[in-house]
Amino acid sequence: MVEIKTDTALDAMREAGRVVARALAAARDAAAVGVRLRELDEAARAVLGEAGARSPFLGYQPSFAPTPFPAVICASVNDVVSHGIPGERRLRDGDLVSIDCGAELDGWTGDAAISFTVGTARPADVELIAATRHALDAGIAAATVGHRIGDISHAISTVARNAGCGMPAGFGGHGIGRRMHEDPHVPNHGRPGRGFPLRHGLALAIEPMLTAGGRDACRTDPDGWTLRTIDGSRAAHFEHTVAVTEDGPRILTLP
Repeated sequence: MVEIKTDTALDAMREAGRVVARALAAARDAAAVGVRLRELDEAARAVLGEAGARSPFLGYQPSFAPTPFPAVICASVNDVVSHGIPGERRLRDGDLVSIDCGAELDGWTGDAAISFTVGTARPADVELIAATRHALDAGIAAATVGHRIGDISHAISTVARNAGCGMPAGFGGHGIGRRMHEDPHVPNHGRPGRGFPLRHGLALAIEPMLTAGGRDACRTDPDGWTLRTIDGSRAAHFEHTVAVTEDGPRILTLP
């Protein structure tokens, strides 16, 4: 069932979104050559604790996962598309890092993701990050009253294909509110004019994941979480929690 939020609820989600933005900034600030991924998780965890927020990631176990997720961020490096577990791996010069983080505050949830490079960036990685951010911006721009979910999906996939990028099949965004994952699903592939109609008060997590290899196929590591490109090409991931309003899209996870 799709829940349409009141303006008061959207304001509360905005406060959760601010916490997410601060946690992502802390994780990014902690990222440097030689730093362990778990240290990025610790930085984000400290922000959540200071805000009195709960992590919707920590202990989360969907049907596909053999074990609960053990961290408050997903830290995905290079060919990892999403759901990377932050452990003892140390960042190396030139790594492409994607951080996904959520926060639940006073019963409402925010969810966002960023991608960046550590040390000396490869030009191809800079282009991939820019294309992924462009895809997110296009998806957000399509999140207007009177459009449908398929218009968001089509906007994202158009940018990805024009950039020669792939996107993992079956993955995309989602409704969000009292829980991190709610209806409706927001595919990153789709046809315009199709799907659930966008109304004032609909809250969505829009999250394109692009791969440099141009292929959509990915595989999951034995840990049951880590999603990785089959061809070893690099991946980037951006996400914002967005409210559809009569005044246009309202981004709830900005700093």
